[in-house]
Amino acid sequence: MAYAEVPAFLELVREMKGSSARALEFTVLTAARSGETMGATWPEIDLERKVWTVPAGRMKAGREHRVPLSTPAVRILEEMALLRTTGGFVFPGQLRGKGLSVMALEMVLRRLKVENATVHGFRSSFRDWAGEETSVPREVAEQALAHAVGSKVEQAYRRGDALEKRRKLMDAWATYLTPATSGNVVAVPARQARHG
Repeated sequence: MAYAEVPAFLELVREMKGSSARALEFTVLTAARSGETMGATWPEIDLERKVWTVPAGRMKAGREHRVPLSTPAVRILEEMALLRTTGGFVFPGQLRGKGLSVMALEMVLRRLKVENATVHGFRSSFRDWAGEETSVPREVAEQALAHAVGSKVEQAYRRGDALEKRRKLMDAWATYLTPATSGNVVAVPARQARHG
């Protein structure tokens, strides 16, 4: 889905009830892979610090990934905390103690009759937006997607994960996805100038 269409799409998702809809919204807000969201458990979430730490064993690259949580993402987690179950999944499925099914997020797209988009494609929407609409360095945007950046030598020396820089990026993404409305007029954030 083109990034310009994502805010209107999320408006429709927000009108839906249920764990699957909240999980899809959370996935888009965090630019996470669907499996990371569906497998999320409460011990991974630090609401006080607004950080979701996905353990290495659940990451494609096999490295722990810290995800800064925007205010809308935290609101979803607070809503899901009210439904907290014994299974420990942030987004519980239909079966007691189990997470969402593999197809749960795709089914939200089907219910909304979205044909030319995939759940994983929202990561591309985020990346296109970051490249076109912000001045964030490429490395920061790639780290937000948990992609390995640079040569093997460069990766060996990079110890930090630019969490605070990524927090600003994810806050900007959340703001973009939740435009302020006044009547029928939608205020879209002005394009940020890019440097060099």
